[in-house]
Amino acid sequence: MLQIRTSKARGKADHGWLRSQHSFSFADYFDPEHMGFGPLRVINEDQVQAGKGFGTHSHRDMEIISYVLDGALEHKDSMGNGSVLRYGDVQRMSAGTGVSHSEYNHSRTDPVHFLQIWIEPDAKGVAPGYEEKHFDAASKRGALRLIASSDGREGSVLIHQDASIYASILGGADQLSHALAPGRLAYVHVIRGQVTVNGTALSTGDALRLNGESAVTLAEANDAEILLFDLPV
Repeated sequence: MLQIRTSKARGKADHGWLRSQHSFSFADYFDPEHMGFGPLRVINEDQVQAGKGFGTHSHRDMEIISYVLDGALEHKDSMGNGSVLRYGDVQRMSAGTGVSHSEYNHSRTDPVHFLQIWIEPDAKGVAPGYEEKHFDAASKRGALRLIASSDGREGSVLIHQDASIYASILGGADQLSHALAPGRLAYVHVIRGQVTVNGTALSTGDALRLNGESAVTLAEANDAEILLFDLPV
């Protein structure tokens, strides 16, 4: 089964300092048909104005992944971590028993654009944890680069869930296929550009849910950057 989630159908919020698009129900946006997909609970595409951001707030029992698209995202948390993330950086924060953090646009002149992804963990009450790694464009071009997994293999960040996240940059004659084990779900989110996924044409901000498929095939790409989620039911 294939189900398209178009960019224009996403929930939207405009707070002046923050413009956000929600792939799933979040905050004041509620859609009972889009509450998540498997353990994938949130994909928010956020654009934060210069010098603005999210003040200190708390989370529990959630794997939170930030994927910066443009600009500089400044992070501080109650575990003592502090850093500035830029394009290619992937941050993982396991909220577990509880963690507080803040996220601000590090620049005083330019906006920051990033994806915030929440995945429900496979166990509650784990010790909070933090990790960040850089994945350059070359490692993603024409390939599925593993950026997050349950065991941290291939240099990916480690998440507490039987899920894998791949990033890819595709164009021209690039064609890729990712096999899915029986009973697995897949979700493809198009960050930018155009790509055909299992015969379905997608553009910037679109996504495709795959259930009952044996593989994910990517083809006919035009300056595309995508995230592919391999998920348990």
